[in-house]
Amino acid sequence: MPIDFNDPLRPIRFWFRGEIRSVTAVSPTRSVLQWLREDEAATGTKEGCGEGDCGACTVVIGSRDDSAPEGLRLEAVNSCIQFLPTLDGKALFTIEDLARDGELHPLQQAMVDAHASQCGFCTPGIVMSLWADHENRRQAPSRAELCEALSGNLCRCTGYRPILDAAEAAWRTPCGKLARAPIRAALEDLAAEPSLHYSHDKAVFHAPRSLEALAALRLARPDARLLAGSTDVGLWVNKQLKELPELIYLGAVDELKHLHFSEEWLEIGAAVTLSDAFAALTRLDPGWQELGLRFASRPVRNAGTLGGNVANGSPIGDSMPGLIACRARVVLQQGPTTRELPLEDFYLGYQKTALQSGEFIRALRIPRYLGKPGETRMFRSWKVSKRQDQDISAVCAAFALCFDDIGQIQGARIALGGMAPTPRRALQAERALHGQVFDLRAVELAMAALEADFQPIDDLRASAAYRMQVARNLLRRLWMEYQNQQWLRIDEVSA
Repeated sequence: MPIDFNDPLRPIRFWFRGEIRSVTAVSPTRSVLQWLREDEAATGTKEGCGEGDCGACTVVIGSRDDSAPEGLRLEAVNSCIQFLPTLDGKALFTIEDLARDGELHPLQQAMVDAHASQCGFCTPGIVMSLWADHENRRQAPSRAELCEALSGNLCRCTGYRPILDAAEAAWRTPCGKLARAPIRAALEDLAAEPSLHYSHDKAVFHAPRSLEALAALRLARPDARLLAGSTDVGLWVNKQLKELPELIYLGAVDELKHLHFSEEWLEIGAAVTLSDAFAALTRLDPGWQELGLRFASRPVRNAGTLGGNVANGSPIGDSMPGLIACRARVVLQQGPTTRELPLEDFYLGYQKTALQSGEFIRALRIPRYLGKPGETRMFRSWKVSKRQDQDISAVCAAFALCFDDIGQIQGARIALGGMAPTPRRALQAERALHGQVFDLRAVELAMAALEADFQPIDDLRASAAYRMQVARNLLRRLWMEYQNQQWLRIDEVSA
């Protein structure tokens, strides 16, 4: 049922330190990190960059998930950009929870033994990332998998090697895992309580639990700020000092968290995390895998949502070029009414979208097949940035080509981010490829056509000339991979 605005307010309630905690009299935009350090004196969690980059503030959030061990999902997130009310109905773990009976956790002891900590400031965040990964795995990870688990921990004074050595050593030490069942039971009790409607000092936080309630609330409060993973909105508060008088949180609406493969579509609800969304997209096509690992970091992907990335409309939003190349459509809802349009038509200008008053993104739909039966297809998406992990793109490009049985290109969709005020298709380059055999001559024609498609700008991340050179070179890279026969037949797409 829709929220009754006359319902009594209730505290923010979550599991912490072995019991349910109730919190009142804090701002709805108070971060989890601020609450830990300033209100709870839990100073093991450190404050570094304050924008979800360095990883010093990493904590682990537990939430109900029937597919997870004992029904409890554990994920590392950045506490500096998570608003405290988003913990409602969840569990919070910090570095202080790991040591037991006066003894360090094996991960902590391994960090000591391997001399993997110098000043120690970044160590708690590193350990929490490794602990979440350790709790979620059944078998020892590879070195590369450990690197990916630490992609959100950029502050590493000792360098990578001793930290990775410590992580590997911890797997060789007997280590009991968290008893999740009692925590899941506590979260079930919290789930039986009314939805959160919280207010402090004239600021309001709504957390509807149904699509119907969300739609009604959005119509009634069209000027309220929608909040999903807080990986962008959190920076508005931390860095821009914005005041957000009314927030509508999407993370409690189960209908927005669904992932569904039909015969025609992969449908991704607007509140599906980036981690889950990229896992599903990679099942759809392995060409998504590299971008899925390069998109921000694991803690950001664990909190942020695909719908939020799309709604943000940033010209450097890394998901949009691939989605546009794959003919994604966006499902919008206003009250009980829904409409659907191609994602490429959703962007009207720089951070300006087609959303109407009282409307919100409900889902993304990605076709399972890009071409006709019997054709072959090739999809790739690449991100170019100054560092491997946790960086903003200079250029993000996506290519989807379909070939007939004699090797001619029957469909070409190319989309790029970082090259224009919005993520945009390269229509002239597409036309240059259509009907051609994919050889070096066709590639050179398409590379030249990019000059007519885009007029990039200089900024701190890259010069206009560099961006154009990168875009052209990625077309050449696509052709080189095609030469190695690295594409996927349409009828082999995973269900």
